[in-house]
Amino acid sequence: MERAKNMLNASFLWRWLMALCGWCGEQWRGSAIVRWFLHPAGWGPELSEGSVFYKLWSNLRGALCRLYELLHLEGLFKGSVFTNTWFWCLMPVMLAPLMPTMAVLGMTAVSYCSLLLALVRSRERKLVWTPVNRYIILYAAVYMAGTLFSVNLRASLKPGLLSAAFILFAVVLINAVDSRAQLDAILTAMVLTAAAVSAWGILQYLLRFGYQSEAWVDSDMFSTIQFRVASTLNNPNMLGQYLILAIPIGGAKLLSAKSWTGRAFYLACCALMCLCMILTFSRGAWLGLLFAGAVFFILLSPRLMLLIPPALALMWFTLPKTVIDRFASIGNLADASTSYRVYIWMGTLAMLKDYWLCGIGPGAEAFNMVYPAYSYNGIDAPHSHNLFLQITCDAGAAALAVFLILLFVYFRMMCVSLSREKDWTSRLNQVAFTGGAAGFLVQAMTDYSFYNYRVLLLFWVFLALGALCARRSELPERRGL
Repeated sequence: MERAKNMLNASFLWRWLMALCGWCGEQWRGSAIVRWFLHPAGWGPELSEGSVFYKLWSNLRGALCRLYELLHLEGLFKGSVFTNTWFWCLMPVMLAPLMPTMAVLGMTAVSYCSLLLALVRSRERKLVWTPVNRYIILYAAVYMAGTLFSVNLRASLKPGLLSAAFILFAVVLINAVDSRAQLDAILTAMVLTAAAVSAWGILQYLLRFGYQSEAWVDSDMFSTIQFRVASTLNNPNMLGQYLILAIPIGGAKLLSAKSWTGRAFYLACCALMCLCMILTFSRGAWLGLLFAGAVFFILLSPRLMLLIPPALALMWFTLPKTVIDRFASIGNLADASTSYRVYIWMGTLAMLKDYWLCGIGPGAEAFNMVYPAYSYNGIDAPHSHNLFLQITCDAGAAALAVFLILLFVYFRMMCVSLSREKDWTSRLNQVAFTGGAAGFLVQAMTDYSFYNYRVLLLFWVFLALGALCARRSELPERRGL
């Protein structure tokens, strides 16, 4: 081994390649844009504590604490399972891909109550601050305001309330996790669930069971694709969106595993997820995953960007022709799916010229009350097939602005934390949650990811876990699970 290493170091080609890698890394780190992005100012907890939301919460909490003491409820709840907020947050995070939406909502409701109980029982316990908290709360508030201005309040009220409940769960989760052991346990649970969902999807493909929509396959262009995997998410594109979030976490677990058994286990999980991703035949999801992978490796080490071209070439020559042809058709207007989306986007943009300020309200029913009057070529659609367009449709330009600011703050927070992080496991987690979010948003440009409420919940869970990973080093090693 030592001899081979010496021969490699003596190679001119190897020395040239290492010099090129070093130069790329220095250019990346020395970029003025990168340096500005990594040095934000004025993000202390004092800004959050001075906000209107914090002051309202402080007054409400004080009143609830006094009521709790007045009614002598401590004897009732001491030692109760309902005081374990982390457990009640773990359940919806782990089971969201497997359970019906209303069951997931029930579990999130219990987690809300559990956190409220914990904060009322102890006046000393403070809400955990992260840079994204106030923007999450603000976005939920603006989204609910858009619901109230809906063209049909009755039709929009349920989707609006459900979305707001799942959005705000991110704040609950941030406050529920108080040790590295708890955080790592949630990440492991997410990988296990994703592997189980993927295994079920592969079995679905092999045995050909489950609902299949004719709209999912363009038989004129892709006659070889007869079946697309949806697994437990009921739609192959939504399954792809979910796997974009899960695969980077699996990759981080694989690279941080300390034993060969652990590496083999997480390698098997990643293989299941990647195979299932292929079987979705979702071009947007494939593109999103490639983007997530590129961000993952570039942030882990800028030198690794040199591996991207040969990796893409290897995929081109090793993946089945059906997959290559499907991926190469991205942007081809002859494809029914592509032309369908373009027409919907044109109709939606025409509609937003009249409804850009407050939107039309969330929900397919509200959308279909207004959209047909602006439709191109008589194309019907349940939503705009673009996350950013649909947010504007649901709650107006203010909601889109807050959402974009939230994303900017999130990515900046992750990059700042990554630039300062020395722990290998924490670095891997941070690049996973940065790359996964970036890949998800790429896919979201071709589909409205939040129409599936479980995927909506998992996206906000992902942001919350990313914020927790950014402060992982601040958490104690272990507390009671």
